[in-house]
Amino acid sequence: MASSLCAELRRWGYEAQAVEDFQNVAETFAAFDPQLVLLDVMLPFFNGYHWCQEIRKRSNVPIVFLSSASDTMNIVMAMNMGGDDFLAKPVDLSVMTAKVQAVLRRSYERSGTLPVLEHRGAVLNLNDNTLRYQGKQLELSRNEFRILQTLLEQKGKVVSRDTLMTRLWQMDCYVEENTLTVNVTRLRKKLEGIGLTDFILTRVRAGYIVE
Repeated sequence: MASSLCAELRRWGYEAQAVEDFQNVAETFAAFDPQLVLLDVMLPFFNGYHWCQEIRKRSNVPIVFLSSASDTMNIVMAMNMGGDDFLAKPVDLSVMTAKVQAVLRRSYERSGTLPVLEHRGAVLNLNDNTLRYQGKQLELSRNEFRILQTLLEQKGKVVSRDTLMTRLWQMDCYVEENTLTVNVTRLRKKLEGIGLTDFILTRVRAGYIVE
């Protein structure tokens, strides 16, 4: 079932990962850092309610419970344990996808965007100024983060130096032109350090681009 759910979510353009080590669900959660969790009630070793409580200790990520025991008591318990919604098994894949899309919209679109920007497997977390790539996490300075955020928001398009400087200025962080060059150079070195080579490209007399 987990494989079918993952395959359906990937078909809709989502990244999905199924837990394989049911004694260390929290570790898998931390490594993948998801924006939504589908959590079965009945699991080996510890049930879904236990892992919901463990996830809630570190994250407010939306959790949708799955269970064949879809009676009122289980639904109420799932909600009281910190769940955001409930799906009864057997799961209809189209219903599951619609539920996931609805929960994501309800949880994130109020702020206008999901709290991450993703490109080439690199995920920029807009909440804590970090970049994750292939299991590695990169801490970014305020300037580095804002430069990378601007480029990722406009990926595939050339962003002029003036646009970057204006973006930083509007965010109460004035950057002189030479300082921008220094920040971009430092950011590139950090990205290369975790395996992201040629992530930010220069267009002569035009600006920078993330292709």
